[in-house]
Amino acid sequence: MIEEPNIQNPEVEFERQDLGAKPILGFLLGLCVAGVILYFVIWGLYRFLDARERAHQPQQNPLVKAGTETSFAPEVDLEQFPKPRLEKYERVDFNRFRRDEEQRLNSYGWVDEQAGVLRIPIDRAMELTAQRGLPVTPRSGEVPASVVNTVRRAAGSSDRSQLQKLQKGKEE
Repeated sequence: MIEEPNIQNPEVEFERQDLGAKPILGFLLGLCVAGVILYFVIWGLYRFLDARERAHQPQQNPLVKAGTETSFAPEVDLEQFPKPRLEKYERVDFNRFRRDEEQRLNSYGWVDEQAGVLRIPIDRAMELTAQRGLPVTPRSGEVPASVVNTVRRAAGSSDRSQLQKLQKGKEE
């Protein structure tokens, strides 16, 4: 049999005594007593403030019977009330709004008839953008392409084929 050596390390120790139950129960009891006392202090403070508020209320007209509810707001027609109004039926209004937006996104119609501005369905707009591409801004120092600039370039060059193509395009 192998004997284990008796190794002792005086620097490493453990607590020899656990915390007793009496201090823990005393703390919990003190916490409960403090909670009850605090409850009654706050309750008394609210009663005091409520009584003070009632004492500073203006005196009610003696012609008004006690217990009757008075309303100083005149009857108002809700349709004549200025906008924005509070919504009565939020879900119905929101569903109507969404339906109108969907209809607007998926149909043709005028945006500004006098200016000749139309709206097209969003699917068709995406198809046209995919076919034509997005507009590109010219690099700095470059003259943007236009009919006038293209004609000048064609007129300045010895090749008249570009000029003829532009003239044919205008005639068509």
